Amino acid sequence: MSPHPEKPRDPFVRGPAEPDPAALEREVAAALEEDLGPGGMAADVTAALVPAGRQARASLWLREDAVLCGQPWAERVLARLDPNLRIEWAVTEGETCAAETRIARIEGPARALLAGERAALNLLQTLSGTATETARWVARLQDHHARILDTRKTLPGLRHAQKYAVRIGGGHNHRLGLWDAVLIKENHIAACGSIAAAVEQARTLGAGRWVEVETENLDEVDQALAAGADVIMLDELEPANRAEAVRRIRGRAISEASGGVSAATLLEVADSGVDYISVGALTKHLRAVDLSLRLDSDA
Repeated sequence: MSPHPEKPRDPFVRGPAEPDPAALEREVAAALEEDLGPGGMAADVTAALVPAGRQARASLWLREDAVLCGQPWAERVLARLDPNLRIEWAVTEGETCAAETRIARIEGPARALLAGERAALNLLQTLSGTATETARWVARLQDHHARILDTRKTLPGLRHAQKYAVRIGGGHNHRLGLWDAVLIKENHIAACGSIAAAVEQARTLGAGRWVEVETENLDEVDQALAAGADVIMLDELEPANRAEAVRRIRGRAISEASGGVSAATLLEVADSGVDYISVGALTKHLRAVDLSLRLDSDA
């Protein structure tokens, strides 16, 4: 008997986007160490030009249309440098903002503000870029059943942050890493001897984790179904074969299309009725959003 329930559980649906505090702390610490070095703020020889005790007020401007993302990271950068730095947001996390919007005002010790400027902006512009790109892909599918998934093709050290940004942009997360799900690809199949053997091993060793199988033709789809895979990835199948694969899979597993998906081919892929479409471009073909911070002249 197949291990699947009547309707397969959906392993990709996540709850509201909330950053993991420990991961956020690691990402902020790495960004600050990269910019300030092991000496911390005391090592910033440029900020040291500013008299100690000088207070400042600055405005943070968005220079292009974008989905704002990364407020918790920017707040933590400033808090780590000086708890007296205060940031007041004019927009909310996940809000779609127009170019030339003042998104925040920051006030407090000038040295700390200037020392944290680049790390805070780097994180904000990277995560806003990820959320904005995701929102564009999601919008293209507004009249389709398929939903957008990210991949593990993320910027090194920012996996957690970028996957958070994907959710802020309206997308869904694939597995976070190699530890939380089993994705059997062609090399795993070759090493195990068959799809059935690979899935059997995954069920034995995976401790309840969901199991996905990458397939490249209809015969492999049938093998993955017979083996009881939770998710079947259709890797660059021709349109007619993709539609037939989705027909065979429906109600027995979750279907995911992957590989070679572009803005030009997205709707054709979605028209097959596939449940999910995974897109590496959300996180790896990244263009950061243009932000700038300016000290207010009346400070």
